[in-house]
Amino acid sequence: MKRSSRRIGALGVLAVATWALGTWIGAAWSEPAATSSTTSRERPFAVVLGIAQDGGVPQAGSRDDAGWSDAARQRRVACLALVDPLSRQRWLLDATPDFPEQLQELDRVAPVEARPGLDGILLTHAHMGHYTGLMYLGHESMGADGVRVYAMPRMSAYLRTNGPWDQLVRYENVRLEPLAAGVPVQLNPRLRAEPIPVPHRQEYSEVVGYRIEGPERALLYIPDIDSWKELDEMGLRVEELLASVDVAYLDATFYDNGEIPGRDMSGFPHPFIVHTMERLSRLPESERSKVRFIHLNHTNPALWPDTEARRTIESRGFRVAEELERVPL
Repeated sequence: MKRSSRRIGALGVLAVATWALGTWIGAAWSEPAATSSTTSRERPFAVVLGIAQDGGVPQAGSRDDAGWSDAARQRRVACLALVDPLSRQRWLLDATPDFPEQLQELDRVAPVEARPGLDGILLTHAHMGHYTGLMYLGHESMGADGVRVYAMPRMSAYLRTNGPWDQLVRYENVRLEPLAAGVPVQLNPRLRAEPIPVPHRQEYSEVVGYRIEGPERALLYIPDIDSWKELDEMGLRVEELLASVDVAYLDATFYDNGEIPGRDMSGFPHPFIVHTMERLSRLPESERSKVRFIHLNHTNPALWPDTEARRTIESRGFRVAEELERVPL
């Protein structure tokens, strides 16, 4: 595995630039103007590898879901990858149950020779859609060697003291890297990540989002949160976090109450999309356009482009994240 401190000489830069050019000609960035120069192709970027809630789409047991026979109606569990084309380093934000497919997709987007070719995995919390993909690093599958797993204290303790995850630590398939709330970690000379505590069910671990900072732009990733009001009570405001970044991937598990037939969803521990849009409605368009909703439940109508929910979101100046969209950093 390449270390973040590795320096690249002039010949290395030329070789990597050639690699990046050959690999990514014709690839679409989330902002078309970003593909216009060699310099832009050398910039670090984030790529979306999944947008669904922990159970994916279709979800287990939903026997009549069209996604079982139609790939266009399938969505992978929420996950971002960070890529630095110059150093050829890659990181994941969360390790989902869709880890095999997402790693394969990352290999297509930004191929490397190493296996699994990950310089780190940054975990948000210990709910099933966000860490269970670590199992594929174990000796029953990839038998990985010392993949860095960045985690908060309780999350680290959970992995270290509970099977089968403790075996990953003992066999040194993973190497736990400590995080502290609000303390940025320098992933490499061009990328750093700051864990941001957020209110959400903490049965087994803390819950954090991440602020990712690149050479030119910053990104916010909060796939799970109970409510923006509870975040206010912690001394943070979503509006202030939004102002500090260029793109924000925010929890959009459910669109509105009534989405699940026969259930009162008002107490569900996620902000409805309609409530997030209402809260942010007074912000200028330049701020609203930063928001990309992610972590959508299989019942969420906003998953699909040709729906009234999606049209409403876009008409109010927001967006829904799309798999494989890229954000230059």
